[in-house]
Amino acid sequence: MRSQRSQRELARAKNLFPGGVNSPVRAFRAVGGEPLFIARGEGSYLVDVDGNRLIDYVLSWGPLLAGHAHPDIVKCVCDAASHGTSFGAPTARESDLGDRVRRLVPSMKRMRFVSSGTEATSAALRVARGFTKRERIVKYEGCYHGATDSLLVRAGSGVETLGLPDSPGVPASLAQLTTVLPFNDPDATRAFFRSPQGRETACAIVEPVVGNMGVLVPRPGFLEVLREETRAAGTLLIFDEVMTGFRVARGGAQERYGIEPDLTCLGKVIGGGLPVGCFGGREDVMEEVAPAGPIYQAGTLSGNPLAMAAGCVMLDLVSQQGFTEAIEKHTAELCARLRESCAEASVPARINQAGSMWTLFFAESDVFDYPTAKQANVKRFAALHRELLERGVYLPPSQFEAAFLSSEHGPEVIDQTANAFREAVKAN
Repeated sequence: MRSQRSQRELARAKNLFPGGVNSPVRAFRAVGGEPLFIARGEGSYLVDVDGNRLIDYVLSWGPLLAGHAHPDIVKCVCDAASHGTSFGAPTARESDLGDRVRRLVPSMKRMRFVSSGTEATSAALRVARGFTKRERIVKYEGCYHGATDSLLVRAGSGVETLGLPDSPGVPASLAQLTTVLPFNDPDATRAFFRSPQGRETACAIVEPVVGNMGVLVPRPGFLEVLREETRAAGTLLIFDEVMTGFRVARGGAQERYGIEPDLTCLGKVIGGGLPVGCFGGREDVMEEVAPAGPIYQAGTLSGNPLAMAAGCVMLDLVSQQGFTEAIEKHTAELCARLRESCAEASVPARINQAGSMWTLFFAESDVFDYPTAKQANVKRFAALHRELLERGVYLPPSQFEAAFLSSEHGPEVIDQTANAFREAVKAN
């Protein structure tokens, strides 16, 4: 594939940005080679500055459930921009989108829009600590909740991609207030929350389906035990559904698994591709947020009118009967065909899927937590990534990230991907 223009752009970017990128996983460190610089997106495809056309399974890391440049979303953003791009004052569109969010995620009785998933999780932690008057938090090994200091402990995503289990710059005093428990281990969860330390914990935050260690699906009983034990300990349960919201089911993981958290964090899909986040939940908890209560949170661009407009169109699409179901069906079909190709080539592999999220692990046995994910053959994944790029398929440039489908990934695209994958596995 051609790469001369991307190489020139990377050289220019390295003089401006650390590593030449504005988010670490984009640097391709985990898969080798150099990042592609993108010119435009078209439905299920990306086109880079060299003119290479690639089937996209990154989809801006999840938000593009309707694919790139969906005409209804583009039109509504343009219409909104023609009236002004930011006001720093309330607009009716904030309530329009809020109504749609609450209809799809009924546990979010009250909410606050912010500008990113990281901002949502950070604010949710502050609200939980303020509401419970406790300081300790619990997170789960391999879960990534954004670049928040308290949560960059045994995190997945780009932290794991770069081999950095923690980050310099995180104060030790904050890290000491974070307890890390193993994902999919109900016994460890039960034991902790029945201990004195557990009963002094403000909140437990979890990706109900992990997307930032690759896709890890909760085993039966795990989320149920977590809900039961946090409730008994007076600890708030926070579902980080920034990635899973509207992807693993129309109402997110809490609909799929029948678990109602106290607080939920959303992002990605609710902006239709524009920067947005949201946190919300129980009325008594959210009424403690300023200006209704004393817990401060603010943001100049919160409820940005362009993001609100795009989000309304996106959630209207999600609300259509059969929309998310069709994407999940195509995802299952793709994963089945990839498994067949691995079996034909006698290549040990596990493909985890939840809704329209999936990850291929080159592993001998099931992958369900941080240690089993770490046993996957990352060198083989890197080699496969390069082979697929040459065949026009763009996977996330890291073993420890989820891949995604959109409504634009139809049967023809799945056929092209499956054929390219069969060739790539044989060449790998």
